[in-house]
Amino acid sequence: MFRRAAALLLAVAPAALIAAPRTSIPLDRNWQLRLAPGESEAAKAHPKAARWLPATVPGAVQTDLMARALMPDPFIGLNEATIQWVGRSDWDYRGRIDATSALLAREHIDLVFDGLDTYAEVKLNGQTILAADNAHRRWRVDVRKLLKPGANEISIHFRSPLKALQPKVLALANPLPGEYDSVFGDEPEARQTSPYIRKPKYHYGWDWGPRILSIGPNGPIHIDAWDAARIESLRVVQEAVTKAEARIAAQVELVAGREGRAQVETVVKGPDGRTVVSARDVTLTAGVNQVAVPVTLPDPQLWYPAGYGAQPLYSVTTKVRFEGEEADSATRSTGLRTVDLVREADAEGRGFQLKINGLPIFMKGANIIPFDMFPARVAAERMASILTDARDANMNMVRIWGGGYYLPDGFYDAADRLGLMVWQDFMFGGAVTPYDRDFRENVRIEAEEQVDRVQAHPSIVLWSGNNEVLSGWESWSDRIAFKKRVGADEQEKVGVGLAILFNQVLRDAAERRDPDVPYWPGSPSSNYEGKPDQDGDGDRHYWDVWGGKKPVTAYLDSCPRFMSEYGLEAMPVMPTITAFAKPKDRTITSPVMRAHQKFLKGEGQERLLLYIEQRYRSPRDFADFVYLSQAMQADGIALGALHHRACRPQTSGSLYWQLNDVWPGASWSSIDYYGRWKALHYAARRFFAPVAISAGRHENGTTEIALISDRTVAVTAHWRIRLIDVEGKGSMVKEGDATLAPLSALKIGDLTDDALFGSADKTRTFAVAELLVDGQVTSRALASALPEKAMALPDPGFTTSWTTTPDGKPQLTVKAIRLARSLWIGFGSVDASASDNHFDLLPGESVTVSITSKTPLAKLKAALELRHLGAVR
Repeated sequence: MFRRAAALLLAVAPAALIAAPRTSIPLDRNWQLRLAPGESEAAKAHPKAARWLPATVPGAVQTDLMARALMPDPFIGLNEATIQWVGRSDWDYRGRIDATSALLAREHIDLVFDGLDTYAEVKLNGQTILAADNAHRRWRVDVRKLLKPGANEISIHFRSPLKALQPKVLALANPLPGEYDSVFGDEPEARQTSPYIRKPKYHYGWDWGPRILSIGPNGPIHIDAWDAARIESLRVVQEAVTKAEARIAAQVELVAGREGRAQVETVVKGPDGRTVVSARDVTLTAGVNQVAVPVTLPDPQLWYPAGYGAQPLYSVTTKVRFEGEEADSATRSTGLRTVDLVREADAEGRGFQLKINGLPIFMKGANIIPFDMFPARVAAERMASILTDARDANMNMVRIWGGGYYLPDGFYDAADRLGLMVWQDFMFGGAVTPYDRDFRENVRIEAEEQVDRVQAHPSIVLWSGNNEVLSGWESWSDRIAFKKRVGADEQEKVGVGLAILFNQVLRDAAERRDPDVPYWPGSPSSNYEGKPDQDGDGDRHYWDVWGGKKPVTAYLDSCPRFMSEYGLEAMPVMPTITAFAKPKDRTITSPVMRAHQKFLKGEGQERLLLYIEQRYRSPRDFADFVYLSQAMQADGIALGALHHRACRPQTSGSLYWQLNDVWPGASWSSIDYYGRWKALHYAARRFFAPVAISAGRHENGTTEIALISDRTVAVTAHWRIRLIDVEGKGSMVKEGDATLAPLSALKIGDLTDDALFGSADKTRTFAVAELLVDGQVTSRALASALPEKAMALPDPGFTTSWTTTPDGKPQLTVKAIRLARSLWIGFGSVDASASDNHFDLLPGESVTVSITSKTPLAKLKAALELRHLGAVR
């Protein structure tokens, strides 16, 4: 008996004696995919897709089919319609684990999927180990007992979300209201599957993007091999932050395979290289253990938003030793700051003011949608480039819209470095959610995993439960009709389910796991303290302009507490249009142009014309239509944004819709899919400038003048309002000196048309409001009594000259003899961009810009187009 026991001890002792740190083995090679064997109809039409093909992990079926020329690029022409079969089909993946003796010697071997989109059955060596149903979650399975020495096959069967859910949805008398109906006939109207699935909602199509039901492993797959213990999550909680010291805690969730003593050590390295070390000795029990390691940092360097200070970052590394042996480690990057959401009550309702390190910040920025229909091909550099463009346009905040996916770590790393604050939605895009407990539990796990993953980033300053789910339930016509159909009992169940999900489950995940960041139950919302989407309380989504066809001057009618969505569409620039449309398709209402216009199923082209012709002339041709759409968008959003800023402190934020694009087409973005700036982004750099003047003319003929400063110190300035006609004759209307208080807006006055323009010829005269600091014009705004289409705008009489910068970049100087309104420096379909664009040149003024392009200078000169609201040259 003794010899047998001794032999058993010897058999297991080596693993304990040679315990090693956790090892992660990526499984990103040698994957294959094919149409599932039951897809006979699709296989008949696409026989090559029914054979095993090389697959990319992480990735999507669609991108791998494109790589093998088995599917056309859906971003080009009318191809979107031809690839719908992919998302309607089931697919199989297979891969391999090579189990070495060293791997099999580990005490625990976990197979980890960082994303499976969405309904996936996973087998190992023919045995089912996982049934996944949430594209936003991580999945972990202990496979040690199932592995054999040598090759082991992993198979993943992905079900089409339509096939998986349609039998359930079609059987319902009253399906839950969703988002956008399919235009391809694969789902009956108002019977959408999207409310019932935890999958990125934009895959089902939106009013700015295509319908592409992506399928595949949307995150990395790897093996985690470990022995005694591993770190499940590391959170950095800022318990108290002052200028004297910062008290933080490394909140470590440890999974132990067995009971034992452990040391948990945290090392914090500051931006100056200095380190602070803190450690705890603990006894771990088998299973999940929560350990907090407090750290005090003297003289902390605080993280500030862009424009308000520096962005120093700290690294927090936690190491775990089990019975003296290294077991695991994890590192997070963080920044030290305080975040407060101030909701003071007043006669108008309740405020919505975010304070960072005690400073009341006016949030300037835009909403971010997914960067691509296929996230796996979005590099960290591409996200960082677009965020850099946002910072360079004087933005300090972006909102991550809830109909997409949780962005990768590289996005938040870039936001941290750039000082861009992040309003982070949980991933709910607008559909009414199921109220069953299984759905909520699935979401709870998802939310806790995602908060744990990114909460250390200082850029995240607000967690929000959803996009437009609560406001839609309250007021959208299809939701109201649904309530009437289902009756009071079912209506109550749905409403209570929404409240439990957004005011309890998600609130708990955010506030408990990231306690130094406020939670907001949805956007728009009033935090369940009143009706959502009101000017006087909480944040606002204002779509009476564009959606409701009101003129852009309606932006001036109120001062919302926080404008988190408003927008106008425009076409992308001509080089982007050239990428998806052939010359014959470059007309306003061609089938291709309508296919790349998702608002009202292509009727957005007519809406663009409506808004162009409200103020500007009718387009002369397609290129002129593109130009005028961008001028309209830029001028309209500038009017709204400057008004919001002038409403400070009543208004504390202005986030226009939207920053970026998910594919090439007409949309509300200021940067198109290929990263090219529209006129709006150039304008944003001016209307979001730290010091600005606004001159918004109301429909009643009154122009409101205000001076705006985001500086944290007082600014001594001079302001003036002049009348200038299109030939350059001018006269002073009013001027004065002003001291702009820190973080303020100063109203100069409201001027009627009579007071402002007097007897001047209103068809030839503009009011020019300017703000001067240290004798230099820092901001300018033009106002007119008539829309530009009713004015006698002349040919500006441009002269141009070319030079070269010291680093060899082409440089263009443009001079205007007469007024040039909304000048756009373009090059047709040639890919070239100017360092500044979409601006006014007063008579006699000139501007010099550098040109970025790979095109030879001679071709640039030949392609140069100077467009303006008067005529086209």
